[in-house]
Amino acid sequence: MDNLKQVKHLYARAAFGIDYATLHNQRNWGPKKSVKNLFKDSEHAKPITAVTENLDLMPLAKDANEEQRKALQEKRNQQEKALNMAWMTQMGTTRAQLREKMTLFWHNHFACNIGNYYYQQQLNNIQRTHALGNFKTLLTAVSQSPAMLQFLNNQQNYKGHPNENFARELMELFTLGRGHYTEQDIKESARAFTGWAYNGKNSEYTFKPGSHDTQPKTFMGKTDNFCGEDIIDIILNNKQTARYISTKLYKYLVNEMPDDAHISEMADVFYNANYEIQPLLEHVFTADWFYEDKNTGNLIKSPVELLVDLTRRFHISYQNPDVLIQFQRTLGQVLFRPPNVAGWPGGRNWIDSSSLMYRIKIPSTILNAGLIDFAGKATPEDEAYLASQRKQQLNVIKRVQASPDWNKFLQGIPLKVPHQEVAQYLLEPMLNDRIIAEVNKAPDIKSMVIQVVSTPEYQLC
Repeated sequence: MDNLKQVKHLYARAAFGIDYATLHNQRNWGPKKSVKNLFKDSEHAKPITAVTENLDLMPLAKDANEEQRKALQEKRNQQEKALNMAWMTQMGTTRAQLREKMTLFWHNHFACNIGNYYYQQQLNNIQRTHALGNFKTLLTAVSQSPAMLQFLNNQQNYKGHPNENFARELMELFTLGRGHYTEQDIKESARAFTGWAYNGKNSEYTFKPGSHDTQPKTFMGKTDNFCGEDIIDIILNNKQTARYISTKLYKYLVNEMPDDAHISEMADVFYNANYEIQPLLEHVFTADWFYEDKNTGNLIKSPVELLVDLTRRFHISYQNPDVLIQFQRTLGQVLFRPPNVAGWPGGRNWIDSSSLMYRIKIPSTILNAGLIDFAGKATPEDEAYLASQRKQQLNVIKRVQASPDWNKFLQGIPLKVPHQEVAQYLLEPMLNDRIIAEVNKAPDIKSMVIQVVSTPEYQLC
């Protein structure tokens, strides 16, 4: 695989794509240098601060009327939009692409769906801060976040009345995976997490000794007066956790079909590095197998990845956050609204017959008010056709309120670059005869680009 292809593949997986100028600047770099550059750009976490009030501190009075209830709900809706837009904007503009790409991974790994967007933002910033750091630190901080304590009911986990929700999901979804613990392990570890709670007034984790079960517990064959931190230590001491996380990351970054040998390598690196995330990612991104043809252009972009990819590539600004959320809803992935505690299943589940139709239509909707291959289709006499097309475009422009910066996109591409080369830059899979025929027919570069990003192949990374 040549350098250009390797760099493009790396940025498609470790980031949200690469612009033409950056790609050609790195054409003589090896993967190690490009990987180092990605980590350097992602050195610092920039927190999101869109939500400034915790609306749970402003509860409605018991005798609140319908208008007051509606007003509070409207405030929550505005917070949700602001938070969603802030993260989409950050992913679409930041240099710290690897950090945001991994924040998106942890957002789904630690899926959480609650109506308090102050807590959701706090959790998102925890995931961003530790996205490339230490998994134990991340896991503990997530487990002690008000969002997760509320979502998995640990706030209701008391001595004598243990709530098993959090303990179950900790093992099933966050660390070991199903089948690597017993029901008794869940019961015993739930007792260890009694007393883990949060203070609603300052939105911080607090340990309540009066709620904690201090009696001995037997967990994974060990007996002691365990507390929650001990349970996390025992779970991480089990190499199955390193394997489980490595498998999920392999599916996210490499291939939906797990390769046991590659995942074993990853688990060794992760476990031996005491669960530091950076050495694990460096191992993946510099492995020969990462760049093999079978691992290139074979993953389906998630809806958020697709939208962010378009935003970055075409410098799109959205005037209306409702539109971005509507796109996410239509495609089946609204940030901060995972379908359940297991998150979005991803992979081939992103595509069905209706969502594929929407996916293929969205690029042209944003870039050209809904029209694909608009040039050369009508004869000059066909005024009715042209008028109807223009009217349709105006309606879409009013509705979508998105502005791509075509000048900026085209400035990054030297004038004499052949159309086929631009098309290959836009797509991860190799060009096929159908796409080459479309590229050769296109009257100008803009029409050609809109055609290419409206192909099924553009859905792959």
